[in-house]
Amino acid sequence: MRTALQPRDRELITELAMRVTTALTQERMKSLGSTLTRVNDHEVAVSILSAEILRLRANAAIGGLGSSLSDTELTELALEQVFGLGRLQPYLNDETISDIHVRGCAPVWVKRRDGSREMLDPIVDSDQELVELIRHIATRHTPYERRFDSANPELNLQLNDGSRLFATMEVAQRPSLVIRRHGFDISTLDQLLELNFMSSSVAAFLSAAVLARRNIVVAGGTGSGKTTLLRALLNEIPANERLVTIEDAYELGIDRFEDLHPDYDALQSRPPNTEGVGEIDLVRLTRMALRMDPDRVIVGEVRGAEAFPMLLAMSQGNNGSMCTIHADSARSVIPKLAAYIALADTGLPAATINMLISSSLHLVVHVENTEWGRRLTSVHEIVDVADSYVVTNSLFKLDDVGNLMVDYPMRHETLELLIRFGFDPRHVGAQRV
Repeated sequence: MRTALQPRDRELITELAMRVTTALTQERMKSLGSTLTRVNDHEVAVSILSAEILRLRANAAIGGLGSSLSDTELTELALEQVFGLGRLQPYLNDETISDIHVRGCAPVWVKRRDGSREMLDPIVDSDQELVELIRHIATRHTPYERRFDSANPELNLQLNDGSRLFATMEVAQRPSLVIRRHGFDISTLDQLLELNFMSSSVAAFLSAAVLARRNIVVAGGTGSGKTTLLRALLNEIPANERLVTIEDAYELGIDRFEDLHPDYDALQSRPPNTEGVGEIDLVRLTRMALRMDPDRVIVGEVRGAEAFPMLLAMSQGNNGSMCTIHADSARSVIPKLAAYIALADTGLPAATINMLISSSLHLVVHVENTEWGRRLTSVHEIVDVADSYVVTNSLFKLDDVGNLMVDYPMRHETLELLIRFGFDPRHVGAQRV
């Protein structure tokens, strides 16, 4: 990470960036209506910067630009302002950083992929500058109009590198910005095995469950690895199946695995425009997905009324569908899903909702940040409904030293099904009951 810049350096870099932006705009205006192919913006910007730095050095008083930065450093920093995210960009360039927390002009806190936390230099000199940076991001890095002001005090979007950004203003003491960076390089069960996320027997069980088209919910807290595990399970699906993914922000990265999933559609929710119209929520996306002839529907995260059409889809032939849900334990998933279905205003009694859940879901997989790191902590099978309660069977659980162990024997029907799809019960001592 580069050292903090002096005020004069920042002024100079901003001045250079403004000159480049103006020049690029003029170049674009000249190319309008022209049959000539416009040259690459980056190449034009570098050329303009070289000329501007030479001119400023030639015209400056003794001491040159008054900056200790080299021409190369000035060029890189100005390009970050024009094409990147200014002083935030170096943190995004650091592959060891997984999360970035910005609160006004206070020092930035980052979480690294090894779990450690570190306080780094601020990325702005005032709270208002952070607001302007967020507005700049909303304008430059989204395909449609996004506002960030008193009437729209929150912003949720995806950056070009796949990172998820969330920003707020005027609902807290200071404007804030949080960026969560997903490691798309972790995309298989084998890679999770190398990270001790689970045991080989559980990985074999989950792989067979995906091939057997079991409907799976991955539950856990924030940053526990839900999306990472869902991505790995998704990549166990055969390439000849058609997938439709539904997300608030593209986090699964299915487009990065087109060799594994050549037939897919990725849907993303959309907020209303500045006139308050045009919103597409997850409920509507779920209904759209069912009209797109999917073999499986994958919901990045269930958090509301979309749970109802999703479960209907699972119970009406789209077996093998999957989703994630925020939950502190596997057992809290069922009541949470029931509460989400109630948000759909279906008017269904609790007993009917529980019957829908039990007939739609097959497995609940829970992941957690433990003292041993991120771990898959339990696997529960949905068995039936008894006295209006959903009955589950705990198949695997984490023991006191961080190892996943067989908890209770599997049901005969479950074991026979998984054996047909390559599961070897001898590896885990599975038994029929």
